[in-house]
Amino acid sequence: MASSTNALPPTGNGLIVSFGEMLIDFVPTVSGVSLAEAPGFLKAPGGAPANVAIAVARLGGKAAFVGKLGDDEFGHMLAGILKENDVRSDGINFDQGARTALAFVTLRADGEREFMFYRNPSADMLLTPEDLNLELIRSAKVFHYGSISLIVEPCRSAHLKAMEVAREAGCLLSYDPNLRLPLWPSAEEARQQILSIWDKADVIKVSDVELEFLTGSDKIDDASALSLWHPNLKLLLVTLGEHGSRYYTKNFHGSVEAFHVSTVDTTGAGDSFVGALLSKIVDDQSVLEDEARLREVLKFANACGAITTTKKGAIPALPTEADALNLIKEA
Repeated sequence: MASSTNALPPTGNGLIVSFGEMLIDFVPTVSGVSLAEAPGFLKAPGGAPANVAIAVARLGGKAAFVGKLGDDEFGHMLAGILKENDVRSDGINFDQGARTALAFVTLRADGEREFMFYRNPSADMLLTPEDLNLELIRSAKVFHYGSISLIVEPCRSAHLKAMEVAREAGCLLSYDPNLRLPLWPSAEEARQQILSIWDKADVIKVSDVELEFLTGSDKIDDASALSLWHPNLKLLLVTLGEHGSRYYTKNFHGSVEAFHVSTVDTTGAGDSFVGALLSKIVDDQSVLEDEARLREVLKFANACGAITTTKKGAIPALPTEADALNLIKEA
């Protein structure tokens, strides 16, 4: 069956390797209360790069996670969750000395979040360049990462090494800074380090809040977004929550509307969006130069992000392709 030129591309078979942290979010059983007032907490596995890997696999793509977990019950639980979700785990290391990272999350009444982290140091921070499974990284078509892995050594060196190896192997480099200010020594340090690897990425996704933070401007407009453009960039994305997303390439830019759903918890929506995008471009990067097809992919990614906000926790809420196509059809 011939597909129309701007039909949604199939999910690719190329490997998407996601690098960084995986941790456990402790989410209050009740929304809209402070951590002190919360009567109890549910364990919710998370960590943006791990969420992206599971998002890809849930959509039928091939994903692997590279990072370090504590050699403790929580670490083995997280490795088990990756395996259950068909994410390759041959890039995972376990640290005997440090614990798996934890985060206590406050869910505000509007579904937005505040964080309190337990990481001093946590296992993910202790990944070394020697720990890396370079064969796995070299076999990827897309290498995706955030910025939390840049905060401290030795993980920062492992991150830079992994990026370099991926670049040499011809991977598409995908970057979602995923700003978590409480983890950085200062806002200035966060801005500086996030931007220190900016010009290495082929695809960058920022949220509206991250755009304001990185540019120092309170305007979320094309000029502000394009101030973050660099000459080697293939695609810059700005996600705007319930206002959809904007896209910028060398030759065109525009916006794609959001899908309206009843939001319970925004955790993982951006990761779901990224996973959806990467799964659709991994085998055919020419999509990045074809606005009609790119818009179809971004509509699909917006649908995946929207669905992820309709349930508590990131991983249980990540959609299948059929879920996303149903939402698009009903809209």
